Amino acid sequence: MKHIFEQKVYFSDTDNYAVVWHGAYLRWMEMGRVDFCSKLLGLGLKDLEKMDILLPVSSINIKYKSSAKLEDIVIVETEVSEYRGLTATFKQVIRSKATDQVFVTADVVIVAVHKDAKLYRRIPEPLASAFEKEIKCLQPD
Repeated sequence: MKHIFEQKVYFSDTDNYAVVWHGAYLRWMEMGRVDFCSKLLGLGLKDLEKMDILLPVSSINIKYKSSAKLEDIVIVETEVSEYRGLTATFKQVIRSKATDQVFVTADVVIVAVHKDAKLYRRIPEPLASAFEKEIKCLQPD
């Protein structure tokens, strides 16, 4: 399953050069991952927190290919590309709605921790099953 949403570029998203500030892309990617998990599991961040599950980012490999500008509409695409028990990797792409030009690609690795920041040995249920199912859907028959 690929989660897709549109985001308008506002003045607060831009820098002194009138292009999108690099950190705005990270914020939009976070929105994509949170919404992906919410739609995939029907569990929002507060639900996961009640289950003592927090999902911090452990690494990001991001490539800035071009810059979005004020009032552009960008498309943010998010999908799980890898699941290894302890980590899950999200592939994310941000592109122009008008031209389909890619602005950013990223692989974002998350882990699961308890509220006290202690690392889980394995991403807990129901996330583990959902991530495994997503990976199986990506594999050819």
